[in-house]
Amino acid sequence: MFPQKFYQCPLKWAYVLTFVSAVNAASVTAHQNQALEEVQVEGRHLSLVGEARSASEGIVGQSDLALRPMLRPGDVLEAVPGMIVTQHSGSGKSNQMFLRGFNLDHGTDFATWINGMPVNMRTHGHGQGYTDINFLIPETIQSLEFVKGPYHAELGDFSSAGGTHLRTFERIEGMQVKLGLGENGFQRLLTMTGADTGLGYLSAALEAQTYDGPWDDIDEDVRKINGLVSLSSVEGSQRWSVTAMAYDNEWDSADQIPQRAVQQGLISEQGSLDNTLGGSSRRLSLSANVEGTRASGSDYELNAYVIDYQMQLWSNFTYLLDNPLQGDQFEQFDDRTIWGVNGAIHWSAGGQQQWLHKVGADLRYDDIGEVGLYQTRQRQRLNTTRQDSAEETSLGVYYELQWQISDSWRAIAGVRGDVYDFDVNADNPVNSGSDTDSILSPKINVIYTLSEKSEFYLSAGRGFHSNDARGTTIQVDPLSGEPVAAVDPLVASRGTELGFKTSWLPGWNSSLAVWYLELDSELLFVGDAGNTEASRPSKRQGIEFNNHWTINDIWVFEADFSWTDSEFDDDLPEGDNIPGAIPFVASASLSAQYPRGWFGSFRIRHFDSYPLIEDKSVESDGSTFAALAAGWQNGHWRVQLDILNLFDSTDHDIDYFYASRLAGEPADGVEENHFKVFEPRQFRLYLGYTF
Repeated sequence: MFPQKFYQCPLKWAYVLTFVSAVNAASVTAHQNQALEEVQVEGRHLSLVGEARSASEGIVGQSDLALRPMLRPGDVLEAVPGMIVTQHSGSGKSNQMFLRGFNLDHGTDFATWINGMPVNMRTHGHGQGYTDINFLIPETIQSLEFVKGPYHAELGDFSSAGGTHLRTFERIEGMQVKLGLGENGFQRLLTMTGADTGLGYLSAALEAQTYDGPWDDIDEDVRKINGLVSLSSVEGSQRWSVTAMAYDNEWDSADQIPQRAVQQGLISEQGSLDNTLGGSSRRLSLSANVEGTRASGSDYELNAYVIDYQMQLWSNFTYLLDNPLQGDQFEQFDDRTIWGVNGAIHWSAGGQQQWLHKVGADLRYDDIGEVGLYQTRQRQRLNTTRQDSAEETSLGVYYELQWQISDSWRAIAGVRGDVYDFDVNADNPVNSGSDTDSILSPKINVIYTLSEKSEFYLSAGRGFHSNDARGTTIQVDPLSGEPVAAVDPLVASRGTELGFKTSWLPGWNSSLAVWYLELDSELLFVGDAGNTEASRPSKRQGIEFNNHWTINDIWVFEADFSWTDSEFDDDLPEGDNIPGAIPFVASASLSAQYPRGWFGSFRIRHFDSYPLIEDKSVESDGSTFAALAAGWQNGHWRVQLDILNLFDSTDHDIDYFYASRLAGEPADGVEENHFKVFEPRQFRLYLGYTF
């Protein structure tokens, strides 16, 4: 951890960052008026007709992200059409995500990668597939490539709903300093620079941020610092890069609160019942990438990485329900090192690349030194619910064949095989043990090209998510001491999709997808309880309609709509609705970039009410959130004002239904809605200068 005093004076950031900028100023190249490398990813205005394998895939570039007002780094994932990103705890915690009728929790069924490194955490202290992208600096993102559904052989674990590959810039030309100031103690300072060293091109970015939040009874007191350093080179047909990333964050948090506490006047909607919650997180990584073309004509890519990670999180969702004397606060802890390598090679055969072959593999090893759950009071440990160490190794290999059948037809068929090995050393010896499992996942996409501007797609495939290693070896419940059954290590999903992409008008790209997905079981390790709960088999089906319209050289309009029907695929008395499955999502934006430097963006997104329990007798109210960005830039200066929660909505970021207990209430507590309200309207001003 960095010394606490470092965070307490934002001017120290200025001293450090200005020094870094000054050292590199002498190395600024002739591209002084560019903040980032010349090669820009064009983003969503590309139709991908002739390249896409399915209708529901796309790419988002920095030009799309730059005009997007963001409350948190995780908001970049809302660039994926139909994705909803919320937060029920402090700013440093992973976001809660929703997509295609999934309450993805923190990423259980959506795979996220950054520069070839997986972000989802297996056997995590808080939840399976935990996806925390707070270590990302949004301005360094070159592209966000997304797919949906289990139809893509390169994605394995956690990809039933889809996945995304994020890539950062390898070349940051010139030098840029950016200062952000806003309400509720928001302060942010960013510097980015690059120079040619002779050994390769060196790029660096450093970010520091504080934020107190709008809450009545607690200051979030966010103290975050991010860094990225990359060395890259292009030599003939080969390019390589080495990237180091560092992240450290500490924060306090206001969690979701019970509705009755607000109605009784105990707290406001911005209040807290436990003001000692929060957490800390650290992530250090080193990754290397090499790609190129061999003399035989085949293309290859190889990535290797090592990640050092630690998280400590204090939460309290039920207050006095389980322990009326000490309270129900608990700590979750995770400390691990991850090693991995992945790569692929692809080549063509037959005339005019009639056959395209691709073979790939990825190997990952998680060395989890400690993953634990502890009962606490004011962040002091009282008892150990469960404390383990674990090792988890996975190997995935895949083959994909693209066949250009004719001028109008092509087919892409693939198969993926994954093998997992779990080894758990538990504090209770009866819960220790080892297990292995494997799964085979076939995929196929058939594409009909109607014209140069339009294509039809038929996709089908099998996917999966892994379960927490502790759930595969458990024999005794850590809380009750009662015998429990171990869960299946790997849970399969199967999906199909019929879709259409078109650029039916100049500058207007549209896609339509009708899809179906079923899971054998929504098994999930519940980190808050320390055990694994087996849910029921489920099925989901839906329709997505996405539009991106470049009206002219100035104006761009986007509109995305998603409807989903989700239900458990069995017949039980409690009902067949899946709690947290959002049935309807809509988002739209209108942005402008004027030649003389003025720019702006208005964005709005809505998600409908969703069931909180299986019989749908309790539902959320649904939410609508809007934001506005406006500014001006020339060759050196950029000024931007963001207005978040533009209409000052008091809708809920998230809702849950469960039992909790306040002082004076019955021992069984009270079952009702627990929610986190939107942060009130706030203004953030950014001033940037490019040398």
